[in-house]
Amino acid sequence: MDIGLIIVGDEILSGKRLDKHLSKCIELLSARGLMLSWARYVGDDRPRITRAVADALGSGDLVFSCGGIGATPDDHTRQCAAEAAGLPLELHPMARDLILERMRDVAAEQGQPFEPDRPDNLHRMNMGTFPAGAQIVPNPYNKIPGFSLGHVHFLPGFPVMAWPMIEWLLDTRYPHLHGGARQVERSVIVYGAMEASLTPLMEAIEARFDGVKVFSLPSVDHPQHGRHIELGVKSAVDPLHAFAALRDGLLAHGARLGPEMVR
Repeated sequence: MDIGLIIVGDEILSGKRLDKHLSKCIELLSARGLMLSWARYVGDDRPRITRAVADALGSGDLVFSCGGIGATPDDHTRQCAAEAAGLPLELHPMARDLILERMRDVAAEQGQPFEPDRPDNLHRMNMGTFPAGAQIVPNPYNKIPGFSLGHVHFLPGFPVMAWPMIEWLLDTRYPHLHGGARQVERSVIVYGAMEASLTPLMEAIEARFDGVKVFSLPSVDHPQHGRHIELGVKSAVDPLHAFAALRDGLLAHGARLGPEMVR
């Protein structure tokens, strides 16, 4: 499965908050031999969120959506998910119980009576109102759950909540995917060459070796190598023969080569 990430919130697009989900999601996936295929940023705009969720639901991808599942006026993701899926919103019974448990815990911590019918507590129940048939995603931080529609998972925007929830999903519902995107890379630093002149060689390597991808990472101001290209090959198995062919082709081209790397 391809894996995608949706990040919701005006505060990210305006710069009030720096996004941390993208780099962390890449880290969590990489630790399990997986990789992110795409990411999408969306502000707090209902039509845009609905389109993003509809695209995710229709993609067949495993998708994590972070943000907008609270119960304040700028939280729209629950409603947009229901609209995109063509489902009504309803209070999930397990979410209701978890929210009640959380409210009971908070009242005890504050030394106050537990009053579930108080207006603010009744409003908190909206956080458990999900599209009909949604599955619960447990939240180890404060018990207020996220939810899943198929392979699309809706999580809070708070990293302290979202990241362990992503880990739980990967390890509980998708252990069979682990290692599926693990790749071996071999590359070499190339000095004094232009990408355009090396493109025919790159195309020839990909055509000759099945399952091998060629990558080219140019740099103009590297502190150690200066202007150069890191040129390499990657595949699910060690692309040793493809790299040897790439290296031979570079030498035949007259390229000046630097250090080699294996990742």
